[in-house]
Amino acid sequence: MWYAGETLPQLAGFFYRQAVEERNHAMMLVQYLLDAGEAVAIPGVAVPRTSFADATEPVALALAQERRVTDQISALATFARKDADLVAEQFMQWFLKEQLEEVSSMAALLKTVERASTSNLLLVEAYLARTTGGEAAPEAGAPHAAGGAL
Repeated sequence: MWYAGETLPQLAGFFYRQAVEERNHAMMLVQYLLDAGEAVAIPGVAVPRTSFADATEPVALALAQERRVTDQISALATFARKDADLVAEQFMQWFLKEQLEEVSSMAALLKTVERASTSNLLLVEAYLARTTGGEAAPEAGAPHAAGGAL
């Protein structure tokens, strides 16, 4: 929302799509638990941060969050392996691959925003317009999202 308020529609759209993608990933985890006959308990989340000093802060925050999620997914995969739960371990492999892509993409965007913020942030808008094609169809082989992918 911060980028939308700053009249940077490409950055805003990028993060709006990211939010939907993260929702879909959460629903994939929910569906896995339902399929496995496990109880589903979704904890509350903190209110998201909505104010930033400059255009790099939201991307830096997103990169830090992606790295934290990667550590959490890795811990789940390690636990599944130690518990000899091959089904859970296999399920987590897709998420590990996805997290590598997410961290790489966000790190590249952060570098781009850092470079452009010293001269012209609108260059990032042009970069995103060229490199992102809007919301993609769900990846083949991706786990099913409860309620369907948005």
